[in-house]
Amino acid sequence: MDAEYPAFEPPLCSELKHLCKRLQEAYRELKEDLTPFKDDRYYRLAPMRLYTLSKRHFVLVFVVFFVCFGLTVFVGIRGPKVIQTSAANFSLNNSKKLKPIQMLSNPLSTYNQQLWLTCVVELDQSKETSIQTSFPMTVHNRTRTLTCAEKCAEIIVAHLGYLNYTQYTVLVGLEHLKLPIKDVNFTWKTYDPAFSQLEIWFRFVFVVLTFVVTCLFAHSLRKFSMRDWGIEQKWMSILLPLLLLYNDPFFPLSFLVNSWFPGMLDDLFQSVFLCALLLFWLCVYHGIRVQGERKCLTFYVPKFFIVGLLWLASVTLGIWQTVNELHDPMYQYRVDTGNFQGMKVFFMVVAAVYILYLLFLVVRACSELRHMPYVDLRLKFLTALTFVVLVISIVILYLRFGAQVLQDNFVFLSFYGLLNFYLYTLAFVYSPSKNALYESQLKDNPAFSMLNDSDDEVIYGSDYEEMPLQNGQAIRAQYKEGSESD
Repeated sequence: MDAEYPAFEPPLCSELKHLCKRLQEAYRELKEDLTPFKDDRYYRLAPMRLYTLSKRHFVLVFVVFFVCFGLTVFVGIRGPKVIQTSAANFSLNNSKKLKPIQMLSNPLSTYNQQLWLTCVVELDQSKETSIQTSFPMTVHNRTRTLTCAEKCAEIIVAHLGYLNYTQYTVLVGLEHLKLPIKDVNFTWKTYDPAFSQLEIWFRFVFVVLTFVVTCLFAHSLRKFSMRDWGIEQKWMSILLPLLLLYNDPFFPLSFLVNSWFPGMLDDLFQSVFLCALLLFWLCVYHGIRVQGERKCLTFYVPKFFIVGLLWLASVTLGIWQTVNELHDPMYQYRVDTGNFQGMKVFFMVVAAVYILYLLFLVVRACSELRHMPYVDLRLKFLTALTFVVLVISIVILYLRFGAQVLQDNFVFLSFYGLLNFYLYTLAFVYSPSKNALYESQLKDNPAFSMLNDSDDEVIYGSDYEEMPLQNGQAIRAQYKEGSESD
């Protein structure tokens, strides 16, 4: 009876029901306000400039990215060569008696950074003959492999990772090489001092730019609680300081201190940043799909385990090679130990697992979230920019690790510029705009939001569709209106 004719209910019951309903609504709103740590709903996130960009702005962002990257490539092409060489030819009178050869290097400075001694053997036979043989070479007694097709491949005799002295004398012997040798050409290779000076300024400029970008990014997010930051914004607050270390503000120490430590520190900073970037991709593509379910054991541990193995393998290889080169300049991991082959296979297997895992996360995120507003925009932009960076990186790595060990090209400058401008672009699109907080508060308030609306905008709700995603007030209001109408 009461349910069919609510007008005949006692006033006290009606008031109690109304009070209970108000309490339930208040509890629901309070619960949503008190659970931002575990629930990363997109309407609770700090706004991103990405949401306000039009198609023309997106094109402009990519154009600026390519222009800046092209500038670093131009500097690398027009700049000095990375490696300078000086030849020391030695003619052999008797090819069957290879006496030790003594050579004196050119005067060196700290700007030469490193020193290589290479040799090329010329055989007195037809160029069509193909030969591959191993023979002992004495600076320290090490085995080298001579490979000849049309001409013999270059052999690295010795390598010094840092220079303690201004000049070096090397005594080289080639033993048990029973081939008709016409000549042996030795070459000294060092970093060009002009390139070293360019590298110092290049790193310094990027250190300053990264520091400025980091401060601006932190300043733009200062008005928003850290618990309301999106997963991309949280990761950018980690990657930007690591990018500062990647550019190595301590790099000039390598020219002031005769030690291997500054070089080792540079390698450590690079490996930490690159692995953090790999971890960023995994966490973003997975975290944007499982919002509110990021448990440490199931979300972070597998990713840290995979990337940690990659970091451990790379650091182990670097430390092992550096320590051995300190005791033996002729040490080469490619020919002097079998342990590195196992480490290389291990690294490739873990890298393959990482790539498959990342592809799985990308495909699943794009398939599940492609129709969600704003989230699909975040996925599309990150995927497009990352794909461009990866393609350029593969080209650069191919040029760097091609047929020759040492190459004079723009690889170093372009690779550093690529990663820096990639992070700068992400920091720009993920940072809130200047008036983001004011606009979000203004549009979340219906009293101000409807002042300038036309009748059509009020009816069709264009103001709600275009408002920045600051909080859930409007969404909760719409949800309550829909529930009451039902």
